[in-house]
Formats: sequence, structure tokens, C-alpha cells
Amino acid sequence: MQPPTLSLAERDRRWARVRQLMRERGVEGLLVAGFRAREMYETYISDDYNEGCVIFPLEGEPVVITWAPLRVMRARWSEQRGAMLWVADYRVATSGTGVAEVMREKHLADSRLGVVGLRSQAPTEMYGAIPANFWMELTAALPKAQWEDISEEFSYLMLVKSDEEMAQVRYAARAAEAACRVVVEVAAPGVGEEVVFAEATREMLRHGIGLRYPMIVMNSGPHTLSWGPPRWTTSGEAPRILARGDLMQAELMPLCGNQEVQVQMTVALDPLDETNRKCERVARAAYEAGIKALKPGIAFADLVAAMEEPLKSAGCWGYTPLVHSLGPHFLMGRTTVNQDQANLDIRFAGPNAARPRPAVLQPGMVLAFEPNACIGDHRVNIGGTVIVTATGCEELNHIPTSVTHKQ
Repeated sequence: MQPPTLSLAERDRRWARVRQLMRERGVEGLLVAGFRAREMYETYISDDYNEGCVIFPLEGEPVVITWAPLRVMRARWSEQRGAMLWVADYRVATSGTGVAEVMREKHLADSRLGVVGLRSQAPTEMYGAIPANFWMELTAALPKAQWEDISEEFSYLMLVKSDEEMAQVRYAARAAEAACRVVVEVAAPGVGEEVVFAEATREMLRHGIGLRYPMIVMNSGPHTLSWGPPRWTTSGEAPRILARGDLMQAELMPLCGNQEVQVQMTVALDPLDETNRKCERVARAAYEAGIKALKPGIAFADLVAAMEEPLKSAGCWGYTPLVHSLGPHFLMGRTTVNQDQANLDIRFAGPNAARPRPAVLQPGMVLAFEPNACIGDHRVNIGGTVIVTATGCEELNHIPTSVTHKQ
């Protein structure tokens, strides 16, 4: 397997765009988070993920900050084998105070600075991506610096893909499609969820790429609103065994070069009850409505509205977003249609902090179509990765855009 790589020309394109954003925002330096961020923002600068951050000055060379020498040696080993590092300067810092020293060296201690990841909001990243202790140490050591969070602006900048980035998107989509084919082959009555999980993961990793956390979201059963990484991956409970009448539903999230795709693979172990069949028809109608509506220049909110029409007319509600952006997962198309039917019996502490974001879709953006239709505790979820093109859209996945039935 040979995943597509990015060139130094792509690096220069990205750096020029970031510096244009910095000039527009009036910042002299930028701290771009990696840490344990789901979206791994630092890769946009360094084409590398080191669970640290990147210091990116308006003038001069950037610095990759990581937490251990082993991460530096890993990069050097790639360089020795012929890979071209985007950033020459890798350093280890185990505190925010240490990173402040790099800021002073770059003459940024008294400057207006931007930060990416402080108030970012992505799934699993709702509280931001920068550790509190790191941030307190850094800001205490730089009392004269003026900080502005530009996570949202940086995310918009990442959304429109270059040709090189799009090659990675397509490669990851092929891996996802291959994994869906494996799921169809493996899912059967008497098979454990862990077998489906393992074989799908194996197929994606066989392409020489990574998986976005949590790798696979899945559940199985005749009807359930359970969703997320399987509890047996962390709780020690036994994986469920598939049975006739089940829906085996899985969200696969491979990524190539931090270009993520998502598919919503659903296998029905027939016979299904009529409620699930209705949810299936509505989810597919929502998918088709989105494909028909999608074109450059349309507002993201209008795309969501088109996809929710089938739910509205059928009396269904949506549990998760009907569509969202990828690279990063930042525009989220949640629907409020028929939400009075969603009797989840869950207590909330405080208001929902998720921010609606206005956006107009442009060629080169990548979207995860994931229409889901719910009736009571029945839910059917399908979908794949879609590219906004100059004339409409391009569907990268086909198997997961409908329910696959097995007799």
C-alpha cells in the first residue's frame, strides 16, 4: 500500500494561508495545538502529530514542541529513510513554562498572539484541546503577551482542500469502502461485535493509514439509541452477539495524512421489523435529498434543511448530525425536527454550549453525509463521504449509503 504524501509545495501553500490569516487578525505569532486534540491541528503546519504544539511566527521558522525525545527521534528516523520534514526545529518541553522560553527566543513574549485549540469544539473536544495546567503555566510566564483564540478562523481555513489533500481524502475513502465490504462479509447471527470491530479495523489499517479516535463507533440490536465506542473496549463487559432481527451499525473513521473520512455502515440481519424499515426508507430519502441539494454556494444550513425534510414529513427525529464537515469536524448539521419525540430521560447541567456556525459551501470542502432517522428507540444511520465540486458533488462511498440486508 502506498498512501499519497504531501509535497513541500503543499507546505508552502498552507504556511502562506496561515500567515495571511495572521496578518488579517493582527497577530505576530501562533500557538497551534496538537496535545490530545481529536482534530490534531498541529499537522496543518508540520505534517506530523506529536501530541504537543507548534509555535508559528509571522516571520521566521516554526518550532515543533513535543513531550519526549522519542517523538523527535521518530521524526529523524523518517527523515533518514527519505521523508522530507516540513519543520527542521523539533524540541522537547514538559511544561508551559518551557514553551514560553521558545516564545521569548522568537521575540514573541510581548506580542499579540493567536492560539488554535483553546476554545475549539469538535466531538470529544467540546471543552477545548489545550490542557489547563499547560495554559496556566504558559500565560503566567508571558504576562505581557496578548492572546486571541482563532480556532474557528483556523478551522475554516482548513476546510477547503488542495489537490494533494484531496488525493489523501480519496485514498482514505477507498479504505473505508473496503472495510464496509468486510463488515458485510463478517456480520452474521452468532458473531460477536468484537469480530466485526477487529476485521473492519484490520482492513483499514492494512492500507497503511491511521484511524481517528475512537476508530469505530458501533452498536447492535433490534432497536437501541446506544452510540459511541463500544463499552466493552473500556468497561470489561462482554461484547454483544449478533442475532436475527438486528441492525449492526458502525461508524468508521479512517484518515490519511490527517485527512479524515467517515462512513456509517449498517447491516440488517433480516427480518427487520416495520419500524426499522420505515427509518431505513427515511434515512435513505434524507441522503438523496442532500445529494440533490448540494452545490457550491449553498449555505450549510440550507443543506441541513433539505436533508431534514424527509424526517419532517415522516414524523421521524434525528439523534446525531445529518451532515457535518470533515478536516476538521467543525460544521455540525443537527436537526431540531420532531425533537419533542426524543424522550431520552437525560439530565443536562447548564445550556448547550455548542455554537451554530454560518458557512457557505465551496468546491474542495469535504462532508460526512450521515442521515439518521429515529422513531422512539429505533434508529437507522447510513452515509458516506461527499466532496463539494465546482458543479455539484462527488460521492466517494457507495456501500454504506444504503442498508445492506443479509438473509
